[in-house]
Amino acid sequence: MGYDLVRDYSGITFFDEWDFYGGYDNLTLGDVVWLDRDNAYGQGLAYINAAGNAILKVDNEHSVALNEKRASVRITTQAAYDVGSVWIADMVWPAFWTMGPNWPNNGEIDIMEGINMMDHNQMALHTLLGCMHSTPPNQMGISQELDCSKPSGCVVAETAPNSFQAGFVAAGGGVFAAQFDVAGIFIWFWSRPNIPQSVLRIQSASLPLDVSDWGPPSGSFPATTCNITQFFSPQNLVLDITLCGTWAGLPEEYLPTCGNSGPTTQCYNDNVVGPGARYNDAYFEIKYVRAYTTGGIAPTPTAAAVAIAPPRTTTQHTPIGTQLTPSSLFYPGGAAGLHLGHANGVGMLAVLVGAVVGCALYVNCFPVAIELVTGTAALGVVGVLLVVAAP
Repeated sequence: MGYDLVRDYSGITFFDEWDFYGGYDNLTLGDVVWLDRDNAYGQGLAYINAAGNAILKVDNEHSVALNEKRASVRITTQAAYDVGSVWIADMVWPAFWTMGPNWPNNGEIDIMEGINMMDHNQMALHTLLGCMHSTPPNQMGISQELDCSKPSGCVVAETAPNSFQAGFVAAGGGVFAAQFDVAGIFIWFWSRPNIPQSVLRIQSASLPLDVSDWGPPSGSFPATTCNITQFFSPQNLVLDITLCGTWAGLPEEYLPTCGNSGPTTQCYNDNVVGPGARYNDAYFEIKYVRAYTTGGIAPTPTAAAVAIAPPRTTTQHTPIGTQLTPSSLFYPGGAAGLHLGHANGVGMLAVLVGAVVGCALYVNCFPVAIELVTGTAALGVVGVLLVVAAP
């Protein structure tokens, strides 16, 4: 069984079904102001290039005075994708994550994320108390924190080479995938030379996605120790670039690899303040983002309405449907071996992200964090795939 296309974000209409944030970074407290649609267009931080690809970037033309913020962009899909979804993204140097409409109550999935000079991707789930990560035998990554309610979330570190930083760019980027299903949440990464044929074949938006050749996931978060429909609502996709903030700018994270970036050893002072030319390569180039589904009805979330931080609420649309049975494509198994080994199926939300050369966000240790998030609006179904791609 394959996944059928439900959304195609590409070409000249790429931005039509995304909302621009238009405000300060109040999530990670980064030193940016995310522009609204008109200002992002007007300042050249969001546009379609000559190749027909979407560009999202940090302001690299203006000097920022002390106590000011640098302009950037955050966009969120107007549609949200429910349990049973699959997303695919192929782009340059992103951080890709999802979140529900009432953060953090409705869950967050970090598919691709990293800071400063990290050379590998970090995957994580963020939930209220009660969701734990157990490491199944088919997981290729290394489990770290297991409690998904901790500030870091429950974390899995990627072990495949070239999943982030300079190696990622040198390899021509790659593809990340994540499945979101009642049976669990699973995340894959393939470097550019190892992208499965099933992903390479979906150049036509009309073709269904076959995930049978994806192999074991990098991060495997089975529902046996985390009730997916209890802790996760329909998820919106958000793509953003932020600077410094509560992770990248922490002294313990910043100083070991980036402390020599300027005279003050302060993330904000040495990287945000002053000329913008250091951010010439801080951008996304995206060929397409596609969402696929196997169909079905979206389950009703039952997460307790207890916030661990002040929630930010957005408009919630009605999901399309609901079915509380695992997708027949679910890949639960104890498969081991090659990262691209044959899989007997996958079934949950699958997100696929692939990147290419063109965005060297961490060159010279610029503390940039780029994120693709899920937020509110609903296109829930038992199998949705979102695809983001760059040339």
